[in-house]
Amino acid sequence: MGNSLQDQLLRAGLANKKQGVKARKALNNKQKLKASGKAVDDEAAQRVKAAAEEKAEKDRQLNREKQQQLEARAIQAQIIQLIELNRLEERGDVEFSYTAESVIRTIMVTPRQQKGLVNGQLALVRAGSQEHSERVELVSAKVVEKIAERDSTAIVLHNQRDEEEPIDDEYADYQVPDDLMW
Repeated sequence: MGNSLQDQLLRAGLANKKQGVKARKALNNKQKLKASGKAVDDEAAQRVKAAAEEKAEKDRQLNREKQQQLEARAIQAQIIQLIELNRLEERGDVEFSYTAESVIRTIMVTPRQQKGLVNGQLALVRAGSQEHSERVELVSAKVVEKIAERDSTAIVLHNQRDEEEPIDDEYADYQVPDDLMW
């Protein structure tokens, strides 16, 4: 006496013998294909595994890109904070010209600030997050060094003097007499 699902369905009248035979044949064919077609299953498994690895690599790449973007934003925020805390607010009536993106621009400074810019004690930095930002601020050389460690593209102008470069004085070998009158 069979207690299989097929026998129970036949007794209940929910299926007939034809459907039972058809189901048995389909099950036998499936088992034969499974036994003889191991390579087919392995190939499908390899494709699934390759797709999973490809997806995992793509996810890792997206995570790296997101991490780089977050780091860039953090650096930009640090630069803006350095500039905001250390900028020189005082503006004068002397025009100081500089080049930025091959365009000559001017900023109003005091005579003392102008000397500091020329000597490299002060510098101009870009205070925005974009390279083409119009907002330029005046900061000290120490702050510029900190900004350069993070992103050197934010520096618009920083004159650096070579201390080792001797001043070429043609008359250095000649002594000036003390009693010289002009």
